[in-house]
Parts: sequence; C-alpha cells; structure tokens
Amino acid sequence: MRRLFTWILLLSISLPFASFAADEYLLGAGDSVRITVYNNTDLTTEARLSEDGSIPFPLIGRVILGGLSKAAAEQRLSKQLTEGGFLRQAEINLSVTEYRSQQVSVLGEVNKPGKYPISSAASVMDLLAQAGGVNEKGSSMIRLVRRDPSGTSTQSDIDLNKLVGAGAGADVSVQNGDVIYVAAQPVFYIYGEVQKPGAYPLQREMTVRQAIATGGGLTVRGTERGLRVSRRDAKGATQVYKVKLTDSLAAGDVVQVKESLF
Repeated sequence: MRRLFTWILLLSISLPFASFAADEYLLGAGDSVRITVYNNTDLTTEARLSEDGSIPFPLIGRVILGGLSKAAAEQRLSKQLTEGGFLRQAEINLSVTEYRSQQVSVLGEVNKPGKYPISSAASVMDLLAQAGGVNEKGSSMIRLVRRDPSGTSTQSDIDLNKLVGAGAGADVSVQNGDVIYVAAQPVFYIYGEVQKPGAYPLQREMTVRQAIATGGGLTVRGTERGLRVSRRDAKGATQVYKVKLTDSLAAGDVVQVKESLF
C-alpha cells in the first residue's frame, strides 16, 4: 500500500497540467494578479480581486475581471485604455500570482487535509499530492463529491490502484467546490491462538490463510481446524460461519482461531 501512495505522489508531480482536460481558469474574488502594459512600466499593477471581482487600475479606475479568462481580462483592460483615450495601443499581459477563488476540499485519511486552490487544470492526483498523499490508514478507494449549479450532489468512487496503473489518461479532473474524501482502509480482526491477535488492514481479496499470517501465524497450541469467522449481515446481525484457509474475508470480519485438542 505504501508503494502505491508513493507512485501517486510521483505521478502527480511529474505529469504536466496540460495533460488533463479542463476549462480555462476563470478569475474570481481572492485571486491575485500582476498586470503589465508594454512600454508603460508606470501602469504595472499588482492587486487582489475584491468580492465583486474588480481591481483598481491606473487611469481607468476600478475594472471588473471576475468571471473572465486571462485572455478576456487582457482584452477588457486593453479596450478600456484605448477607448478611454489613454493609450493609442495597449498590449496587456496578465498573470495570476495567487489562486484563491477556486478551491477543492481534500478530507479523510490524507496527511494534510484541508482546502486547496486549483489553477487552470487540476486532477484528483494533483490534489492528493498537495494534501501530502494518502496516509497509512487510508483506503485505495476514494470518493469524489461534486455539486452542480442546481445544488444536486453526485458521488463517484475512484480506485487509485486502477488510476495509477492506467496512467495520465485515466486521471479525473476536478473543479471548484469538489470534495475528495479518502476513507479509512477496511480492517479485519483475528483472535485466539495466533501470535499477534488484533485488528489489521484488509487487503484486496485477502484469504483466511493470509489473515493468519498477518497475525503472526499460529501459536504452538493453535490449529487450522475448525476456523470460524463472525460477520455482520445486511441487517446488522452477526452470523458465524465455518471457513477454509482459501476463503476470502470481508471488511469487519472477525477470525477466531481455536486451540488444538491434541
């Protein structure tokens, strides 16, 4: 599992943002910008967009840039400078120095949960990398929650094992307001005649034999005969089943290893 999360971080850092499909970033309140005008260094401006999406700019006063792409904002500034008679030709360059208006929340079993700003194109693995990666308790299955303009939430589950194995083309783009939730890895319990009874992470398609090995193996009094697993059914009631070493375990299973009578 640790190797998987290391690969997530490496892939996130090495893949260029351009490889992910996403709409061009739109400026919003809280974003900081730096604006230069060719051959007019006195008009160089650094500002943060206010709540109404505007900034103060020399000669033309406040101008609303919120909701505009970088190119559209440059065109608006150029137009106001030329149509206002301040410059005959205005070549504008705008760069975003701090992204703050669009954010994604990364919650659950990550090393640094919180809200993270996103730029023009960002993906699930980009955000996991910013959050320090999935911690040792985290599951390889994560959930992406998205709310559409009508307020309806949709959820999709993403298997990080498949995501990493498939490469950049399989990564999932994120957008403003998304929530990435990493649940705790499911566990199983093993008790009785094993060296190290207790709770352990449940690996994919884990068998009873592997569970016993995870628990340190049998004690000198332990036996592989008469193995039992306690499991909750769909109604929440606990059922006890006889199992073989090759049977698979489910999340929350309790494996009981008996003492040998001989």
